[in-house]
Formats: sequence, C-alpha cells, structure tokens
Amino acid sequence: MRRAQLFHYSIPLEAGVVLRDSRIKQREGLLVKLREAGREGWGEIAPLPGFSQETLDAAQREAADRLRCWARDGSVSESTLPSVAFGLSCAWAELADELPAGAEWHSAILCNGDPDELLLRLGAQPAPVAKMKVGLYEPVRDAMMVNLLLEALPQLTLRLDANRSWRLEKARHFARFLNPQQRARIAFIEEPCRTPDDSILFAAETGIALGWDESSREAEFQLAITPHLRAVIIKPSLTGSLSTVRQRITQVQQAGLSAVISASLESSLGLTQLARLARWLTPETVPGLDTLGFMQQQLIRRWPGNPLPLLSEASLAMVWQN
Repeated sequence: MRRAQLFHYSIPLEAGVVLRDSRIKQREGLLVKLREAGREGWGEIAPLPGFSQETLDAAQREAADRLRCWARDGSVSESTLPSVAFGLSCAWAELADELPAGAEWHSAILCNGDPDELLLRLGAQPAPVAKMKVGLYEPVRDAMMVNLLLEALPQLTLRLDANRSWRLEKARHFARFLNPQQRARIAFIEEPCRTPDDSILFAAETGIALGWDESSREAEFQLAITPHLRAVIIKPSLTGSLSTVRQRITQVQQAGLSAVISASLESSLGLTQLARLARWLTPETVPGLDTLGFMQQQLIRRWPGNPLPLLSEASLAMVWQN
C-alpha cells in the first residue's frame, strides 16, 4: 500500500534574514514522507519568499493533489510549480533508491556573522572558497571588504553575488576600487547589474567573470556563451524536478561552464539532499549550501558536525495524509 504524508515546519531564523528587501523571521515549508513496500522517501517543498512564484498554500494544495494521484495508481504527471516538482521528485527518488547516498559536505562559506570566526573557518581549509553578498551597501564599502578579505587569505577564491542590485555606473564604481592584483581570485560575480545586457557589458569592461542566477530561470533565457561567462547557479527548489535539474546541469556543463548547485534557504533535510545532488551531478564544483547558520534548528536529518538542535517527525504538524 502506498502512503503519503505532508508535514508543515516553521524554523526561527537568526535575527531575521533579508530576502528581496523583506525581512523574514521564520522559514516555513513542507516535508513529504512516502512509504511503500517497507521503503521510505522524504522530500522538502519550500517556496522561497520573494523568489518563488508559488506560495506555500498553493504548493500544499498542489502537492496533496499529486500525492493523492500517486497513492491511487502509482503514477503522476510532473508539477509545474518548481518547489513541488523538486520536493516530490526527491521523495520518489529516495523511495526508489535512485538518489545516491554520497554527499558533498564541503561548501562555499558565506561571508556573514563574526569576522574573526569567518577567518578561522576559511583559514582552516587548504583551498577555501567563500561567497560574499555585495550591493547592500555603497560600492566603495563593498570593494573595500572584498579587498580586505582577499588580502587576509592569500589562498582564498571568492564568489560575489549582487542580486541585480546595481545600475551599470554603480557596478563600475565598485570595480574601480577593487585591488587590480586581486581580481583574478574573484571566481565570478552573480548578476551584478539590473539587466543581463549591462552585466555582460560590466564583465567585458572589467574582466571580472560573470555568473547567471536569476536570469537563468526566466522564461526567455537562452544560454549564450559570452567571453566572460563562467558559471550558472542552479537552485533546484526554484528550478523544478530532479530530471529538469539534471537537464539544466548537463546543458551548462556541455557549454563548458560551471554549474553550481545552490541552496534556497532549505532546512537541514533539504540541504543534505542538495549535498547528495552536488556529489552526484557536479562533483568538480564546490556547491553553495552554507545557509544553515541562519537557522536555529535542524530538521529530521542532521548536517554533519552542526550542533543545532534536531527536530524529529513527532514535533511536526501533519497537514495532509492519504
């Protein structure tokens, strides 16, 4: 007999997290649990506020409809809601033992929190990779912080993420204050400008490598190779099912670019599944999964070495079952 359950979770966030100019204090989402013939599979459905088109309520209704069909006859068409398609496909993959168990626990470290602790974490790695958000403050300040970090850690490779914050002139202003000797250690900057055309122009003018994130999920996006394009960021919860994610990664890799699997503020359960995907599909690229530090709890599965308390299934509110 096929059995399915949906659980709601709400995890407090440390001091609130800003997403698209809105501060959120809780990360909410759904966990799906499947059982069949003595096997079990889990998945996470977590639309990201400000980024996902679907709401959590819409995702819950859609997931319940799909799971009802699955429990009845074992087959179901793929959801058009990315978070639902991804979460359900992970649960089905676990149930069928198709999601490899090996995981990539090494992640690009987010530059936030206590600076001394950050330097210790980065300094403990032989070839550290970090990610820094830029565009939240004045370009001069951002450039100074980049310079200081790269000067303090000569082995560091730095990824930058501007989230389309800058007009072209502000992006140029940022680049003017970067130490020219350090630019080669910037792996890429994600979406520096408000339009892709301006981002391409910025990369051409400055020589700073470019990464696509938001642009790659827009309906009209075509993967066109430009001289300074280095990476495409893949956020599975915003992309779709496992099959869709695999197709996107293959397309990017065949173009000679790095496909970087990145988190969308999932719980520890979702992050452990993303780590498994990273080892499976992008073994040569360090993923971007260092978001558990924003949370006050872990969920169902623990990230190795993380001391946060772990919530069990018994502590979750079940919102649907067949």
